Amino acid sequence: MSDSVCRFLLEELDIRGAVVNLAASWRAMQAQRGYAPVVRDLLGEMTAVAALIGSTLKTPGRLSFQVQGHGAVRLLVVDCDEQLRLRGMAKAPADLSPAPVPELLGDGRLVLTLHAKAASDRPYQSIVPLDGDSVARIFENYLELSEQTPSRFWLVADEVRACGLFLQKLPEADRKDPDGWNRVQTVAGTATAEELALPAATLLHRLFPEDDVRLFAAQPARHHCPRDERKVEEMLRSLGRAELQAILNEHGEIVIRDDICNHEYRFDAARVDGLFPTEKRILH
Repeated sequence: MSDSVCRFLLEELDIRGAVVNLAASWRAMQAQRGYAPVVRDLLGEMTAVAALIGSTLKTPGRLSFQVQGHGAVRLLVVDCDEQLRLRGMAKAPADLSPAPVPELLGDGRLVLTLHAKAASDRPYQSIVPLDGDSVARIFENYLELSEQTPSRFWLVADEVRACGLFLQKLPEADRKDPDGWNRVQTVAGTATAEELALPAATLLHRLFPEDDVRLFAAQPARHHCPRDERKVEEMLRSLGRAELQAILNEHGEIVIRDDICNHEYRFDAARVDGLFPTEKRILH
């Protein structure tokens, strides 16, 4: 079973949802990070949410989700574009012990930023306080505030998988079945961690065997965080030779860390010279 998001519709109830199952992409995101298990699992659950929400993007762009707190977990970041290409990171002590989510995150905020690929579009940003005792509840409250639409998440993450089930109540739900939303939530809440890791068709059949479920084609998801030497070189050129030379004089080399992708770029004097070939010819 490949990494994917599968959207679905409970047609007779006017309730929509999606199932996410991440394995290889999630393992790649946490590789060589050394996260404490509690931090790893928080980031995994947030990655599952990012894929679920990212699957609704209709136009090319990138969604960035940031949980910024004043607790031991200072930062959780996950990016997802319309192709469900994921990347993310956490900042927290490597030896952090398990604790309730509000204690781990502390007082903080959830920031969602949409970067459209169209050059004329400015980034859209939404900021809300952290409100909830789990990643699922934080994002449920966010959607309630931003979309005024009742939504629910059931999430699970460990060192192997990051999985989740998403449900959202649509405008005609109460008219079609006044008790439908409550019933579906109750049934979804019985899903075990093992069941949430099942293929979407299997999970939905177990949970809603009597309902008319329309399952749409799976959207593949993957970790995408390649090295970008050109971007780093352009950033250094923008600083100018004099500033780069001052850094070289003090430290012997220039080291650039890309935290979200866990890449490191090193520039010695010869490589810095190579950034300014025209100036080099003039000087000689």
